[in-house]
Amino acid sequence: MTQLDATTLAALDERVAVPAYDRSEMTGGIVHFGVGGFHRAHQAMYLDTLMNAGQALDWGITGVGLLPGDRRMHDVLHAQDCLYTLVVKDPDGQMHPRVIGSIVDYLFGPDDPEAVLRVMGDPATRIVSLTITEGGYLVNQATGEFDAADPSIQADLAEDAVPGTAFGYIVEALRRRRAAGVEPFTVMSCDNIQGNGEVAHKMIGAFARLKDPELAAWFEEHVTFPNSMVDRITPVTTDADRAQLAEEFGVEDGWPVVCEPFTQWALEDRFPTGRPAYDEAGVQLVPDVTPYELMKLRLLNASHQALCYLGFLAGYRYAHEVCQDDLFTGFLLAYMDEEGTPTLEPVPGVDLDSYQHQLIERFANPEIRDTLARLCAESSDRIPKWLVPVIRQNLAGGGQVRRSALVVASWARYAEGVDEQGEPIEIVDRRKDAVMQRAARQGEDPLAFLRDPDLFGDLVEDERFTREYTAALASLHEVGARATLEALRHPDSSAVGRGAAAEQSQTNPARP
Repeated sequence: MTQLDATTLAALDERVAVPAYDRSEMTGGIVHFGVGGFHRAHQAMYLDTLMNAGQALDWGITGVGLLPGDRRMHDVLHAQDCLYTLVVKDPDGQMHPRVIGSIVDYLFGPDDPEAVLRVMGDPATRIVSLTITEGGYLVNQATGEFDAADPSIQADLAEDAVPGTAFGYIVEALRRRRAAGVEPFTVMSCDNIQGNGEVAHKMIGAFARLKDPELAAWFEEHVTFPNSMVDRITPVTTDADRAQLAEEFGVEDGWPVVCEPFTQWALEDRFPTGRPAYDEAGVQLVPDVTPYELMKLRLLNASHQALCYLGFLAGYRYAHEVCQDDLFTGFLLAYMDEEGTPTLEPVPGVDLDSYQHQLIERFANPEIRDTLARLCAESSDRIPKWLVPVIRQNLAGGGQVRRSALVVASWARYAEGVDEQGEPIEIVDRRKDAVMQRAARQGEDPLAFLRDPDLFGDLVEDERFTREYTAALASLHEVGARATLEALRHPDSSAVGRGAAAEQSQTNPARP
């Protein structure tokens, strides 16, 4: 067994690819907030690819963690000289381990905020990138405006506050760079949000105006926020993943990353102070990311939500199990074909029909073992961004909403916190109390879950949608997820038809 660090690279199994570059020659050029599995399987991997080609050694990544749970990442990476193993898993079971060396340092902000600010203020830092999750941007889902009332933001707005959030660090670092006559860095969001660069610009700009109005005016004129679309299925690392890497390849790695073979990154080329040659590592540099991001959000991400609640309620626990079931894959393809795709414009270079089937193949990869619990988590930050826009556009244009309504209903049913076998469900959501309280009232008011304007706006007032929604919710309560999908596939062959379910939902909605 070989413990992974800089001194043991030459001793690793020859099947494990290692950096072909001299890491002692690397210098930092990027500061990244939110070093989780996805960042390490995606952006850090692309940079490592360039470095292996003899390029971008001045673009090393300094990772930054701000949350209490990030301390463990700090400790693991420092023990391994910021190296980690990326394990690509093919559907046939083949594994392709590769040591990634593009991270030069990892700082835990709460321990030494000044260390983070020094790196961010260094002229060598030309990009600050973000994977802080959808909820990290603090967007009010109903208004689209910045949620300045969040306690973390209130703390950062206090006079002479030490930054605690990514927004606080970015604005303070820009203030210092401006005072020192140093050009601002580019802020590059890599989160699953439509117009992620624009959202980052709007939300960080709103914070800056509250913190320092004069700085905010300079910020608006000088700081750029390119949009991007990122894609690679990267499940949470498990102890089984660590054990498999150790047993099959002899590598002892405290925090490896596993992922699927597929990867994609479409990126606007707006980097005034420079960028790595991302295009030479396979990144699509495009003038407009919108078609690519909408394709990903409304097909891949929304389909993840379409499978996770229904699959969990039906007794499955992994995405690949759901997507090896023809009943569920038929539902997903019908959603994509009849509801998701009609809301999209043509995507340059992409055959959307082939893309849909490729998604099912990716979801069905048994080696990834992506848990439904992961996909069900933080739904309050996901459904409003990924599925509600599809619903609204189809309602406005006379399109179909039946399957989208079932997805929302399946979230509402899941949020009751008990599955169809009567077993408890652990709800993971930053708005857990609110969503569970509304779900608990569905017996008396079938529309209780929809009556949350922060999530659904005025959708509860649209009779066409609520008719489909209440029918779906009643069916989930009466016959369960699987029978509901069967009835949707063969509406005339089920004893509990959609019309009967809709009628009963208005009079005496059943409970699980």
